Amino acid sequence: MHRIIFWEILTLMAYPLMEHLTGKGYLYCGKYYRVSSELTESLQKPVDTRIYYETVRVRDGVLLFAEDHLARLVYSVKGLENFPVDTAKILSEAYSFVGLDGVKEGSIRIVLTNEVLLIHQADITLPGQELFEQGINTSILNWERKTPNLKIFRGDYKTTVNEKFKQENSHGLPFELVLTDNEGKLYEGSMSNLFVIRDGKVYSAPDSKILIGITRKRVMEALKRSGLDLEIGTFAPEDLDPDTDAVFVSSTPFDILPVRFIDDYEFRSADNEVLQMISKMYQEYTSEYIDATKRSLIG
Repeated sequence: MHRIIFWEILTLMAYPLMEHLTGKGYLYCGKYYRVSSELTESLQKPVDTRIYYETVRVRDGVLLFAEDHLARLVYSVKGLENFPVDTAKILSEAYSFVGLDGVKEGSIRIVLTNEVLLIHQADITLPGQELFEQGINTSILNWERKTPNLKIFRGDYKTTVNEKFKQENSHGLPFELVLTDNEGKLYEGSMSNLFVIRDGKVYSAPDSKILIGITRKRVMEALKRSGLDLEIGTFAPEDLDPDTDAVFVSSTPFDILPVRFIDDYEFRSADNEVLQMISKMYQEYTSEYIDATKRSLIG
């Protein structure tokens, strides 16, 4: 089969500091601004600066797994520029923003350059309950990541992904895109980590090939609690059994979601008992984290 493979490049493409803005205001270099501020428009214009970012889920006023997000932010900066990153200050300002903007549930985006710290609410599309119960529709994008472990804005990747999301497959517009490498193997989602369940075992691409997702790390804990180990392996969609294999994705905005369609391939992922157990263990773990964080914030 002839495949067109997109290769990531490290040359900068202009991209705005702020996107998907929602809420009443934002924190820019330590100062709170209303969305109606004149500054807002300029922050939404493309800039020729390397931009690092993390999208953090807010649950009941708690920044979910914030320490992991900040550790990955530091790792991304060290990978390319290595300027100092004050994680304690960022965490303090993030919680300050959550209080100022009255965020109880949703997502915030922490945006960092070598000169700027920007924190704002992000309008992230969340799946309805029916997608957790039935599974999501996905489309395939042939894209080979070159520096998958570094999370920065890349204009070429963003543009290609945005265009692909506008293209319907046989089941309508995709909720997520799944990436294939130059061998046609599924290895990651465009905004999520990808897993395959086969014969009671859970498979994922090797760490060197993917962005190590924050939710993925917690999925690992859910696997332990379920008595499961993670196996390393990737599969072409045509090699998967639609009746017995299951596919799911994990990401900060939506936790764990079963995959029903990968273009014309259909799976019964939502009915998979192993996936149901993993989801249950993940939710238990998340609830424990929120309760413990609340106690520490009060203390």
